[in-house]
Amino acid sequence: MKIWIAHDTGLDALRAEARAVAPAAEVVVELMPAPEELPSDPAGVAFWVPPFLAKPELTVLAERMPDLRVVQLLSAGADAWTGRLPAAVTLCDARGVHDSSTAEWVVGVILSYVRDLPLFARAQERGEWAYRRTDELAGKRVLIVGSGSIGRAVEARLAPFEVPVTRVARRPREGVHGVEELPRLLPDADVVVLLVPLTAQTRGLVDAAFLSHLRDGALLVNAARGPVVDTAAVTAEALTGRIGFATDVTDPEPLPSDHALWRLPNVLITPHVAGSVPAVFSRGYALAAAQLRRFLTGAPLENVVTEGY
Repeated sequence: MKIWIAHDTGLDALRAEARAVAPAAEVVVELMPAPEELPSDPAGVAFWVPPFLAKPELTVLAERMPDLRVVQLLSAGADAWTGRLPAAVTLCDARGVHDSSTAEWVVGVILSYVRDLPLFARAQERGEWAYRRTDELAGKRVLIVGSGSIGRAVEARLAPFEVPVTRVARRPREGVHGVEELPRLLPDADVVVLLVPLTAQTRGLVDAAFLSHLRDGALLVNAARGPVVDTAAVTAEALTGRIGFATDVTDPEPLPSDHALWRLPNVLITPHVAGSVPAVFSRGYALAAAQLRRFLTGAPLENVVTEGY
């Protein structure tokens, strides 16, 4: 049996798990950093950890792995993989791995926006002492759309800033509103944070109608996936200056250099870096090692992707 992983930082952890539960001759952990760098025949690969933020095109490699049973992602989102793997393969995401880093990004861009830090950074480049009063985060009403582990991490980090938080998820439950309530909830929010997975139901969720419900001066924060937001619709709305927009993801991605969003003072764009921190691989491969142990011992896997997430 072969285990393929994409980063050498995970070799020790996965080899240790394999040795702990199976004879060394029965389980081999190999490094496969890219599809043009296959370490051996794909036949025999049963457990695969693809590269972080792998493109959908990589999924075709699974067709050459007749013994593949598990794909363990290092990303929280699974949209590049869902519906593209053989029926016998279980897809698992990296829920929990990116909670702290993504939550930090969300809080960071909210603070940057309300305290006008991009404006002051531009003034610094000009050598200009651009004094002005700014807004503040304290007392802002925050609506989190996507009440999973990252949403809970964002809420925990917002708690010291004295903000009331409203939670929204696909299905309502105690303390969490259903997505069908958004038209009623959006007008009361000062900040709307998107943390939903990309599925058929969430693609284009933020369209012109959604944006029309936002109050004047509201900030929309996208830490989900680019296609969750209709780019044309948010561009049209941002061009009016009525709302702010902070995003780590775009559609298309990368965003073309001549796109209007780049030049708007009420828009803050980062290049899909919310989860790209040094600890991503140590956390990701700790999860992958635990999943490998479950797989080799026949225990139920965690973070199994169903219905797109």
